[in-house]
Amino acid sequence: MITYFTLIDGDGIFVLSRRRVSTPLPFVLNSIRREIKEAIAMVTLKLEPILHLSAEQFTQLCYANPDAKLELTGAGELVVMSPTGGESGSRNLKLSQRLGNWTDSDGTGIAFDSSTMFKLPSGAFRSPDASWIERARWDSLTDQQRLGFPPIAPDFVVELRSPSDSLKDLRDKMLEYLNNGVRLGWLLDPMSKVVEIYRIGQPVEILTNPTQLSGENVLPGFVLDLGGIL
Repeated sequence: MITYFTLIDGDGIFVLSRRRVSTPLPFVLNSIRREIKEAIAMVTLKLEPILHLSAEQFTQLCYANPDAKLELTGAGELVVMSPTGGESGSRNLKLSQRLGNWTDSDGTGIAFDSSTMFKLPSGAFRSPDASWIERARWDSLTDQQRLGFPPIAPDFVVELRSPSDSLKDLRDKMLEYLNNGVRLGWLLDPMSKVVEIYRIGQPVEILTNPTQLSGENVLPGFVLDLGGIL
């Protein structure tokens, strides 16, 4: 579902789901969250060129609305994610556990779950469902950068499609990751039992109902068991 968020005049009147809302932005986001809970769908707010959110403004918006899971695309679109359902939450947990367990034993990198937001070189702010960064790259960040939204593109990302996710939006997101320097990406679609593998400079590889995936030369030795995930 695409919702257009457009400034009408200087009084701060917006069009939201074909309704005019004259209210501050945090209250608009509260309304959006209620709509999401009812529709169980992701909402994309097209702000440009009427309204531009700077990196600092977006960060403040996230901190002011901790219950809302927000992302910002490189094109300046504000994405409000839907709540995670039970099945998707269980799959996400298994994914994070397995990547995290391997990361702890391997020691060459740092793993992150879906709550981590990264500031990408394009200016986008994205939260993959799971991700991994080589330790030397992570250690190159300052303490302050690591505490906030890290200004770095992960080496590896995973997106796990939930029933409310648009496949086109997720594919666009995977390409955005590659364009920002992500070396390996997996798009897992439990509904169709299909995995799409994204690599820089290569065509997308499509696998039907695989039982495991290899981290290849990005995460040498990592093999993800897809049982209970896909």
